[in-house]
Amino acid sequence: MFAIGGVLGLVVDAGTVQALVVWGGWNPYLARVLSFLLAATVTWAWNRRHTFAHRDSGHSAAAEWLHWLALMGVGACVNYAIYAALLLAFEPLRRWPALPAAAGSAVAALVNFSTARGVLFRRPKRAV
Repeated sequence: MFAIGGVLGLVVDAGTVQALVVWGGWNPYLARVLSFLLAATVTWAWNRRHTFAHRDSGHSAAAEWLHWLALMGVGACVNYAIYAALLLAFEPLRRWPALPAAAGSAVAALVNFSTARGVLFRRPKRAV
């Protein structure tokens, strides 16, 4: 289920960054900040409802979302570093930022799952 959420997040991330750069004329580095925030929100919603539905964060939805963003920040740093390195190393990728976004996302997914499972959603839900 986490992988499905990751694919959804990747589609949002890569699609947003590609659209902002190609159609909106945005700087590819700045566009990635917005695309990450949108993708992180989509993955949080998916994982909260599906992947970790049987687990409880112990937080309100708003606090959980902020906690999710903070935790995903670790993966985002890995993701962004790979993205930026690929853009710097390969000039043609600046017209296709979705490709380095996908590469960064693939590596960061491993970090993000470990963080989400081990920190935010570590406790089983209690019966009500």
